Amino acid sequence: MDTTSRRRDTPPPRAGNSEIEVLRGFLDYVRSAIAAKVDGAPEPQVRTPAVPSGTNLLGLLEHLTFVERATFLGEEVTNWKTTFHAAPADSVADVVDRYRTTVERANEVLDGCTDLGAPVPRPQPGRRAPSIRWALTHMIEETGRHAGHADILRELIDSATGR
Repeated sequence: MDTTSRRRDTPPPRAGNSEIEVLRGFLDYVRSAIAAKVDGAPEPQVRTPAVPSGTNLLGLLEHLTFVERATFLGEEVTNWKTTFHAAPADSVADVVDRYRTTVERANEVLDGCTDLGAPVPRPQPGRRAPSIRWALTHMIEETGRHAGHADILRELIDSATGR
């Protein structure tokens, strides 16, 4: 195996002691892990499905961009299946930058949230807003799950491992 593609693993964060600091610390940890997995991945392999479901590395990050927008920014998604595919004109850098920008916007919303039991401030129209606690926990689960998928897909592409 090519060891030049190995990244050093980053240990879990040593976030503050409050519940919100721990949840936000872990969310940012998995966010940075998946962005790093996609960043610099070669074309066209980054778009090429590696499993029968059609999942591809770039599509995972595109999907998570939509999940962040829906969860924290109140944007409505009408077809979740389509969120797993980046537009052909979008480069890897475009998708990574869009994800990071969305994360920054979501963090700006979260910066104003101190009560984990309060509803997300920008709910989707016509839907009851979940609590900040639920939204953070859901995003940790969703991002962590897809970061695990990304680990495998990236290793299949170019043997890159680690965070």
